Amino acid sequence: APTRPEEQGAASQANPTPDTAAPTGNALAEGGNTTGDLLRFIVLGLLGGLVLNLMPCVFPILAMKALAVARMGQSERKHQKQSAIAYAAGVIAGFTALGALVMALRVGGSATGWGFQFQSTVFVGMITWLLFAMALNLLDVFAFLPPALGNASSRKHGLAHDVLTGLLAVVVASPCTAPFMGVAIAGALAGPPLTGLVVFAALGVGLAAPYVLLAFSPALASHLPRPGAWMDYLRQFLAFPLLGTCVWLLWVATVEGGATTVLLLCSGMVCLAFAAWVYGIAQKRQRHMGHSRSCTALYGVALLGLLGAMALLPALQQQAAQQPGTVQALPSGTEAFSQKRLDALHAAGKPVFVDMTAAWCISCLVNERVALNTDATKAAMARYGVTVLRGDWTRRDPAITAFLHAHGRDGVPFYLFVPAQGDAVVLPQILTQGLVLRTITPIP
Repeated sequence: APTRPEEQGAASQANPTPDTAAPTGNALAEGGNTTGDLLRFIVLGLLGGLVLNLMPCVFPILAMKALAVARMGQSERKHQKQSAIAYAAGVIAGFTALGALVMALRVGGSATGWGFQFQSTVFVGMITWLLFAMALNLLDVFAFLPPALGNASSRKHGLAHDVLTGLLAVVVASPCTAPFMGVAIAGALAGPPLTGLVVFAALGVGLAAPYVLLAFSPALASHLPRPGAWMDYLRQFLAFPLLGTCVWLLWVATVEGGATTVLLLCSGMVCLAFAAWVYGIAQKRQRHMGHSRSCTALYGVALLGLLGAMALLPALQQQAAQQPGTVQALPSGTEAFSQKRLDALHAAGKPVFVDMTAAWCISCLVNERVALNTDATKAAMARYGVTVLRGDWTRRDPAITAFLHAHGRDGVPFYLFVPAQGDAVVLPQILTQGLVLRTITPIP
């Protein structure tokens, strides 16, 4: 049975699971059936993007877009289509740009993978502030554009907002890895740059497809509720999933940068809340009384609040650099991953379950809750003598990145079962308790 990464990667292909039925990402680089492999990766990318719509990461964004379609009503079919195209363009551009960035960093010698940006405490903090500002916007504390700009060329500004919403959807979706995505991303990063960008664009097409279909299908759009006062309440309600996401990201930042990070990020949120409140007052005054010196002064005060939040970024960067990160407590019966430990256990004839996870990976956290950290799974692991090795990729770890890459993966979650005898098995990215139990149960 394999112990080395390259040997385990070959064995996992001998026993394909739903996630490994496609060839590994090295197929394109090795010059195999390039056209067939590319088509397969594109299909997997489309499917992965579609399934990504069901992930909790992007739910608030999709709900906001569906609300926008309902608000337009049937009299604005042309605008609905333009809005959908602009949103899709933002999503596709976002996926393509993020994929190009990962490939460029790889060429430059950096050991990066999918979701690498969430390994930066500063990036996590800035996304937290952005989502917090969006929540304040949904609660009608302020509007993003001043009245003068909001009334002029509203259609043009609306399309620009749709593009930005598409880009934001990609940002908040990147810590989630849906089924089919792992193989597609690995293939995109291992192949030639042009084919890789095509696969990333396919992921964007899959993510944007439901909203585009809704906007372009009169039959589907006709089933949406009629616009009314209820939409204002729904719009405000959507702020709370965004606030919940901010709480989760604060926890991620704590894991990465320590407790002081929470103080810095929450201080920034206070500054942003003050800036949004003053900015909203200025907008209301300008809307009812026209622009005046007092409006200009209020806009200036709001800008000072925003700059106050931005001034905390250097301290946040310094804190992240000084703090090695919080070591999360491992569940009983679970050990920290290392290739040396994996080799030693396998040499001793013991089965091993490798769990690669990260605090910012929602799919990982859900799998741990419903499939890995349950009493039944723990009891089965103990009964069959399975050692669980958990690798934490919350912060950058070249050893884990190399292990993932050796198995044709470029992100988490990743699960590998190495039995005492026989071939290693790669499990899907979405787990169930029954699937884990069947995998670790020895064949009589």
